[in-house]
Amino acid sequence: MEDPGTRDRLSRFLKSGIYRFENSAAIFIDPVRVLNGSYTRFRVSPTAYYSRFFEDESTSTNSIENTPEAPPDTRKRKRKKQRKPRPLNETEQIAQQRHQEARPLLLKAHETLLGTIELLAYLRRLRSDRCTEEEGRESLVKRDAIELNFVELGSVWQAPYYEISLNFDQDKIFTQDGGNPLIPCCKQILVPVFNNFVVNDGDSDLEAELLEHNYIIPRKSCFYMSDLKEIHNLVPVESDGGFNFILIDPPWENSSAYQKLKYQTLPNYYFLSLPIKKLTHTDGALIALWVTNREKLRRFVENELFPAWGVKYAATFYWLKVKPDGSLISELDLFHHRPYECLVLGYCYQKDIDLLGHNPVPDNQVFISVPGDYSRKPPVGDLLLEYVPGSRHACRLELFARELSDGWNCWGNEPLHFQGTKYFLKRRKIDGT
Repeated sequence: MEDPGTRDRLSRFLKSGIYRFENSAAIFIDPVRVLNGSYTRFRVSPTAYYSRFFEDESTSTNSIENTPEAPPDTRKRKRKKQRKPRPLNETEQIAQQRHQEARPLLLKAHETLLGTIELLAYLRRLRSDRCTEEEGRESLVKRDAIELNFVELGSVWQAPYYEISLNFDQDKIFTQDGGNPLIPCCKQILVPVFNNFVVNDGDSDLEAELLEHNYIIPRKSCFYMSDLKEIHNLVPVESDGGFNFILIDPPWENSSAYQKLKYQTLPNYYFLSLPIKKLTHTDGALIALWVTNREKLRRFVENELFPAWGVKYAATFYWLKVKPDGSLISELDLFHHRPYECLVLGYCYQKDIDLLGHNPVPDNQVFISVPGDYSRKPPVGDLLLEYVPGSRHACRLELFARELSDGWNCWGNEPLHFQGTKYFLKRRKIDGT
């Protein structure tokens, strides 16, 4: 007989996309379901979000079906000399020590996932979701074959003249004398797309068009698309108009991003100039910073970046990445390709003393999810709201954003990257997702 508590947790998970394990610091996240909470007329396509895994699956299936079996190689091969592992240098030793401290937490979290039968069954259904989506092509929104390069667009002289068309659906348009509503129509607004606040303050998502490319803008969202030189425009005129939750995913320099040409990276010293303290509300702000597992980067954050920003370290969360079958995306102890990343948390106050207090952030929390496209982070904002300082509703800001979300102000040079219609489906009238 199914445990009522398990059934309740699964029911809440299907609505929120967040599964809280019983008696565990680990949390499972379905990014697609979490993101769907920002939309009313559309939903995120599981096939597009989990494209890495579906493409791998398709490729492996085709290779098995279409590739003839290779004849056995009877030639004698020279045995490769096994190289002795070189001793770790000082920096690598510190990195290994960090890993050993996190390892038990990650193993326990993964074991908890593997012991949760209903979640594993749910993950297996991700593949059937793809089949259902493929069969229901009529539910797909219009797709653009080629994506716009926002970085290049923003650098040309015409950039200030590019406008994005926001198409607001209006369910009721009343006559001037207050009579019966007319036929529903769509209100179109043209606004500059670069160096400008583009806002959807309505209760419904909307469709937008830029240079004959189509995008979906979630409800109650705002973005400012510019390069780093224009970030000062985010600083509020009044200090009490600042942000008390700032999420940051910097384009750290790394060889993988460079080789795959996924996005432009910046040297570490560029991030020292971010005006975090000026962006902070008078009540203070929770700062959440994504970092890789490079030890030099971790030390840069601890010894230079946080002090330059005026941020006091509070805790570290771990994002553990799994495949749709629940297995880790790579071996846990691989030195350079470990299956987890870190979210470093701290607090920033315009004054040096925390006068208001807040719920303390628990250290060493682990959240688990199937990763999306390269460098696409799971939506963890809702998990952290209870630790935001101040007594008012959290005013949220994401820096270097590549997608939008309900209730967030997003800044970066490509915040519309994952808002293209290729990542969405039209929501059916009766849609449980």
